[in-house]
Amino acid sequence: MAMNKKALRSVIALASISAFALTACTGPSGGGGSASSAASGPIAYGTTDKVTALDPAGSYDNGSFMVMNQVYSFLLNSKPGSADPVPDLAQSASFTSPTEYTVKLKPGLKWANGHTLDSTDVKFSFDRQLKINDPAGPASLLANLESVSTPDADTAVFKLKLANDQTFPQILSSPAAPIVDHQVFPADKLLSDDDIVKAKAFYGQYTIDSYKKNELISLKAYPDYQGVLGKPANDAATIKYYAEPTNMKLDIQQGNIDVANRSLSATDVDDLKKDSKVKVNIGPGGEIRYITFNFDTMPFGAKTPDANPAKALAVRQAIADLVDRQAIADQVYKGTYLPLYSNVPNGFLGANQSFKDAYGDGTGKPSLDKAKKVLSDAGVSSAVTLNLQYNPDHYGSSSGDEYAMIKDQLEKSGLFKVNLQSTEWVTYSKASRADEYPLFQFGWFPDFSDSDNYLTPFFPNGGFLKNHYNNPTVTDLINKQLTTTDKSGREATIQQVQNALAKDISTLPLLQGAQVAISANGVNGVDKTLDASFKFRLGTVSK
Repeated sequence: MAMNKKALRSVIALASISAFALTACTGPSGGGGSASSAASGPIAYGTTDKVTALDPAGSYDNGSFMVMNQVYSFLLNSKPGSADPVPDLAQSASFTSPTEYTVKLKPGLKWANGHTLDSTDVKFSFDRQLKINDPAGPASLLANLESVSTPDADTAVFKLKLANDQTFPQILSSPAAPIVDHQVFPADKLLSDDDIVKAKAFYGQYTIDSYKKNELISLKAYPDYQGVLGKPANDAATIKYYAEPTNMKLDIQQGNIDVANRSLSATDVDDLKKDSKVKVNIGPGGEIRYITFNFDTMPFGAKTPDANPAKALAVRQAIADLVDRQAIADQVYKGTYLPLYSNVPNGFLGANQSFKDAYGDGTGKPSLDKAKKVLSDAGVSSAVTLNLQYNPDHYGSSSGDEYAMIKDQLEKSGLFKVNLQSTEWVTYSKASRADEYPLFQFGWFPDFSDSDNYLTPFFPNGGFLKNHYNNPTVTDLINKQLTTTDKSGREATIQQVQNALAKDISTLPLLQGAQVAISANGVNGVDKTLDASFKFRLGTVSK
C-alpha cells in the first residue's frame, strides 16, 4: 500500500523546508544513472553512519540497512522514485484470501555463491527473524505474521494473524524482509559479518568484495541479479566511513568521494549551499527524533525503589510541558528540522498535533506553571534527577547541542537535575534496549511510507524499543487501523492512537526532518536515492 498522493506531496513540501540534498553543478544534465543505463566506473560513497550487523536478524538501523539494500534482495521492493512495492525476487505477489498472501518466485535464481535461491530460503528467512527475535533486530515488524508455508520450490504462502493487513506488501520490502541463504545462516543465532562476506551469501545489485567494518566496504556488481532494480549504473562502489562529519564534508568538496549521505551538521549544510561546485536539491523523507522513556527504570519506574506509576507519568508530562521544540529546530538545526508534536509525522495519513494540544501552553511553547502543577498534584515535591543518554554519531554531530539544550530547558525550570551522557552507536543501539538507559535519544528512519510504520514497530508490548510500555487499548487501536480498509475510518483510528499515546508518553516526539544526500564531480541520479521509499541505492548513481 503506497502513501496517498496528497500525503506524499505534503512530505515533499516539508522536505523543501527541512532538508537539503547537494549535487554537482558540473556534469551531464538530466536524471543520470538508472537501472537501464550502461554501467560506468566505481562510485565512492561516504557516511558517518555505522553498521551494527550485516545479518538482517541482528540490526534495525539506517547504517546497516543501507548496506543490506545493496547486497540483499526482497520479495517485493520499490523502484527508484517510487514508494510502491512491486515484485523483486517475486514473479507475482497478492492476497489469495484476507489472511493469506501468496508469492511466486522467479525461476532459476542463484545466490552469488552458486546456491539455489528458492522458497526454502524465503520461509527460512522469516522463521529465523521470529525465532532469533534479537533486541537490536526488526522482528517487531512481523507481529502480524503467523506462519510461512512452501507448497513448492517457487511458492511461499504467508498466513497472517489479522485479516486485511494494509501494510503487508511494504513489510515484505522492509528491514525484516531481506532473504538470506539457508545453507549459510544458522537458524537460531546471528552470523558474523566476516562469515557472511566469506560465504558470499548475497543476491542484490552488488556483492561485497572486501570488508573492513565501519572503515571501508568494496562492492562489485552481481551479474546474475534479476531483481526490479536492474543492472546498476556503475560496476563497482566503495563505502567509506567517517568518524567526523567535517572530514566527510572536506572529502566531498575535494572530490575524494562522489556521494555523501548521513550526516552533516546544519552549519555544514549551510556552508555547502554557498559552494559554487554544488547545488541544493530537495528530497522527501519521514525521519523523526524523540526521547524514549524506560517504564521500568525511569524515575518512579516499575522496578525502581520508589516505584509509583502516577509520579512516573507526572515526570513524563512535566518534561513534555517544558521542552521547547521550536527553539531546538531554530537554534540547533537552523530550520533543517521542524518541531514534531505527535508520533505520526506531518504528511502521513491521520497525523495530528496531539502533544501540542495536551502539553505546554497549547500553541507549542513550554509552560512552567503546567509542569509545576502536574508534579505537585502527583506528590513530587523536590527536583527529580534524570539520567538522559544520547548518541553523538548516529544522529549527527548536532545531537550534542540538541541534548545540551534539552538539559538546559529542563534544569532552568528548577524541577529537574539532568545527568547527560553519550555513548557511541554500536554499543548504544543494544544498551538502550537492555534497560541500561532510563531516558534516551532515538530517531526513526521509516521502513516504508505509511502511518503504521510509526505505530506497530514501537508500541505493542514495548515494540522494538523494549521500554516495557504496554497499553492493551493502544494495541487494539493499532491493530484496528492496520486492518481497516476504509480510508476515512482508518484515518480516524490513527488519530485515536496518537491521542492515547500522548496521554501515556511512551516516547516524546521532538523533531521531524527528511533525507539528506550530497554529491559532487558530475554525479547524476542522487535525486533517485531521495525517493518516497526512503532507501538509498548506490546502483542509481553514476558519474
